[in-house]
Amino acid sequence: MNRDRLLEDVRQILAKTGFFLNEKTNTRGLAFDIVARRDEVLLMVKVLLNVDAFSKQGAEELRMIATTLKGAPLLIGERSGAGPLEGGVIYSRSGVPILSRQTFIDFFEEGVPPFIFSAPGGMYVKLDGEALRHAREARQISLGALAEVAGVSRRAIQMYLDGMSATIDIALRLEEFLGEPLVVPMDPFQYSARTSELLRGFEAFERFERDVFQRLSRLGYDVLPTVKCPFEAFTKDREIVLLTGMAGGRERADDKASIVANLARVVERDSVLFVERRVSKMSLGGTAVIGRDELKKIRDRAKILELIEERKS
Repeated sequence: MNRDRLLEDVRQILAKTGFFLNEKTNTRGLAFDIVARRDEVLLMVKVLLNVDAFSKQGAEELRMIATTLKGAPLLIGERSGAGPLEGGVIYSRSGVPILSRQTFIDFFEEGVPPFIFSAPGGMYVKLDGEALRHAREARQISLGALAEVAGVSRRAIQMYLDGMSATIDIALRLEEFLGEPLVVPMDPFQYSARTSELLRGFEAFERFERDVFQRLSRLGYDVLPTVKCPFEAFTKDREIVLLTGMAGGRERADDKASIVANLARVVERDSVLFVERRVSKMSLGGTAVIGRDELKKIRDRAKILELIEERKS
């Protein structure tokens, strides 16, 4: 199976299970390949045959994008350098959960969640600490006896009671001895680590982009630049998040606006396109257009929201 086929499979499964998807794009090297929404669930999905091609920077940006939009990042792959990805296992890189194609199908089509996650040192499962506690107390089993059965210390048993994860073989020993199911399923969308700011400054951007970012910052907005995205930044405050695109020089403003507008519809956010050159239209594909000179005259950040509301339709 090649990457294009895997990507199409993932899109079809998401569509079949009720997700609204962004339009297909031929652009390579983006932080995400699919944006999917179903009710309150928003997914930012990257698809790779070999997950080792998923760089730390790419993972951090995908996590930042998903977190900013209150969604979940997800990587679907087939293999790593160590071999095929195992079914029923959540892998991760820089806080982004990774599922094999089969695990993805099982979870989304069949409703069967993964129970195992991969971490340094091997494969682990999450134990139900309360179930373990009740089983121990009902049978009046000491910590020492459980520790001997599991082959661990008394301290480790206490940590399992408090919710610490265990290796698969330890969990199986405890379940067999107590005659109780103790392993609980994993939620891939609760697995992502806390996001961190990807870029701290605007120095790496072209002059036009840098000028717009700095202007928005002076107006009181937080600007989170992106690198591997069809748009250049998120512009946000406590209440709003705008997908913010730039069209400078010879870039076709209508093409950029169309892509940004499509993504904005899926993630249910407004979009804005700042243009270096004047354009005759104030809205392109549902994305509000604001010219560079127009932006320079704005003194109140609320004015930007007013312009977007007026022009987006």
